[in-house]
Amino acid sequence: MGSTWRIAIYCQDSLGLGHLRRNTIIGRQLLEACPEADILLFTDSPAGPFFQLPDGMDHVKLPSIRKVDAGQWQSTRLQIETAELLEWRSALLQKTLLHYQPDLFLVDHMPAGAVGELLPALEALKQARPDCFMVLGLRDILGAKDVIARTWQSDGAYEALGRYYHRALIYGDPWVFNTCEAYCLPTLSYGIHYCGYVVNRARVQPADKFRQCAGIPAGRFVYVSAGGGADGDSLMRTYLQAIRLLGTRAGFSTLMAVGINAPRAVFRELEAMAEGLPVEIVPSVSDGLSAIAAADLVVCMAGYNTVSELLSLGKKSLVIPRAGPSAEQRMRAGLFARKALIDVLDPDDLSPEILAERLVADLERNDYPARDEAMDMCGANRAADRILELLGQVVYADTA
Repeated sequence: MGSTWRIAIYCQDSLGLGHLRRNTIIGRQLLEACPEADILLFTDSPAGPFFQLPDGMDHVKLPSIRKVDAGQWQSTRLQIETAELLEWRSALLQKTLLHYQPDLFLVDHMPAGAVGELLPALEALKQARPDCFMVLGLRDILGAKDVIARTWQSDGAYEALGRYYHRALIYGDPWVFNTCEAYCLPTLSYGIHYCGYVVNRARVQPADKFRQCAGIPAGRFVYVSAGGGADGDSLMRTYLQAIRLLGTRAGFSTLMAVGINAPRAVFRELEAMAEGLPVEIVPSVSDGLSAIAAADLVVCMAGYNTVSELLSLGKKSLVIPRAGPSAEQRMRAGLFARKALIDVLDPDDLSPEILAERLVADLERNDYPARDEAMDMCGANRAADRILELLGQVVYADTA
């Protein structure tokens, strides 16, 4: 290939690791198809500097912010006023993008960025790089329809979509959830394309090998994960209380991955709570996919990546969605529970007593997950195809 494509990705990850993981999977697929490309990822995840990226991909770490309510953000670590921090981030994005001069800019989740922080960069790119393709990438469910409509209107997202973007990619299936209709997405010049679910397709270890390496004893075992761990401490505490309540009825072992974003104080607290219980607590699991595959039951939250991996592996799960501030996880959990693909415990009903009984019941159940659901899990391939198509490099056959 005679030239090197420059691709930029904007990835805002205020709580978990979902956006970072999803865009890294897509980036890896792009580089496998087009090794000559360069990908620059903008992320504000605290885990960003420690996240394993493929060769050909690097990152710019933005100061971290977190969502406190719809359209409302605050600094995660720095003692700086939100308005000042957003102005700093916006300037950093604009200056770096203009210097990098991307051929394509993939924006994840928020067309205008957090509170419109991307708008100056989008306008500057449009003027300086008129041939740069702007692509929006969206997961299946963004949140409550009225909240997203109100937030996007106030942030200038709908106006930005019409003014700057050429194509939108939806990482989902319209037969499962019609994202385009739910959020009233406008027509774009290069179309809106459903790609299927983006899933980590790495090779899964045999269950016995994973269990041996992780030191899991013989018998049934439950894998507990709250993603990045920034807000999973309530679930973890309740789980440990439930295991203690079960006593001798807890005829299974547990591997609990607290999450790399969990504060150290929380990890130490959970370790103390787990003393004397058949529970192994670790900060994270390097091969979470194999942990899910090896488990007899997975207890987790309802983030996009985790649920997609559960579905791709056909694993039995008890899902406790995040209570807020977004309705996204509750919506996703309810959607797949109605299809008998997962079991769900609403966070308002979460207690040690209820969780204990659900754990015992779910381990014995054999009526889920449903086996006749043809979930489309080719999202990374199709997203790469649709991106490279714009750059004139069609690599994957279009199976959409």
